Amino acid sequence: METRNAIALPGTILGVGLGGFVDGILLHQLLQWHHMLSSTGTDNIGIRDYPVDTVPGLRMNTLWDGLFHTATWLAVLIGLGLLYSRVTASRGRVWRSRSLWGWILLGWGLFNLVEGVIDHHLLGIHHVRTGPYQLWWDLGFLLLGALLMIGGWGLQRGGGELDLCAGEERAART
Repeated sequence: METRNAIALPGTILGVGLGGFVDGILLHQLLQWHHMLSSTGTDNIGIRDYPVDTVPGLRMNTLWDGLFHTATWLAVLIGLGLLYSRVTASRGRVWRSRSLWGWILLGWGLFNLVEGVIDHHLLGIHHVRTGPYQLWWDLGFLLLGALLMIGGWGLQRGGGELDLCAGEERAART
């Protein structure tokens, strides 16, 4: 299997998880721009309102943020497990490779596009930043996702081949 293809799935899944962590840690916790259900009450599917300025609302939003972080954590674990199972030697070279980091960026961009389209636009359960310019913030999030995917694709394409079994070949010769 070509190296680029061998690390494509693990790298992409790892990027989805890491991109979700950036979203959750930066936008949910540090900046506190939104939580998973912070736009309920005005959403597109009729979920009961969970305002973040009330204790019950914040508790429900924190629960859903925790479920979101659990999903991103599982994506990181799955990505690492798949990567470990496919890379039998030369692990240091793989972690330093443009190919892997390109796939990780592509996965992060994929996270932004999927989560942005579903949660911000289709369901409307939260927005990047609620307020008069929320559509622009949501579109910017999608644009960032597209740019991450394009940049990641270019980075992994320019990464060249990695010999994932280089250590095994040397061991077999000795």
